[in-house]
Amino acid sequence: MAETINSLEDLGTSAVAVAAAPAAPVHVQKLDKEGRAYATGKRKNAIARVWIKPGSGKITVNGKDYNAFFARPVLQMILQQPIVAAARKDQYDVIATVSGGGLSGQAGAVRHGISQALTHYEPELRAVLKKGGFLTRDSRVVERKKYGKAKARRSFQFSKR
Repeated sequence: MAETINSLEDLGTSAVAVAAAPAAPVHVQKLDKEGRAYATGKRKNAIARVWIKPGSGKITVNGKDYNAFFARPVLQMILQQPIVAAARKDQYDVIATVSGGGLSGQAGAVRHGISQALTHYEPELRAVLKKGGFLTRDSRVVERKKYGKAKARRSFQFSKR
């Protein structure tokens, strides 16, 4: 324990410095008894529960095909972003149930859930999805209405006379 360190080279090789260095977190595969990865995605007031399993690339949202549930092409694109970024198109079946919020928030919640579930199924995809910003939960929500205001910040029209 009473090691004397005389130079910077000694500091790098000392047992105290090596023991104090934090180890990188190890991400392991998390699957349920049916071989699926589960994750919860959130965006605005929408919450999505997402399961991923190996398959043909079918995406189901609330029992419907994702093209029928999210009619706008922009929302369909948002849903597919993490799968395309990870280069796993047509490899996983996605089953999602989503509630709360509007269509835009629900699409964002499902995207967040798919990203989290992909990292649970394949931990080595974490770096790609993290770089794309898919694992970050967008915490912005609608600001509440205040008393004495028409909306959250909008005041009533003012007239001097």
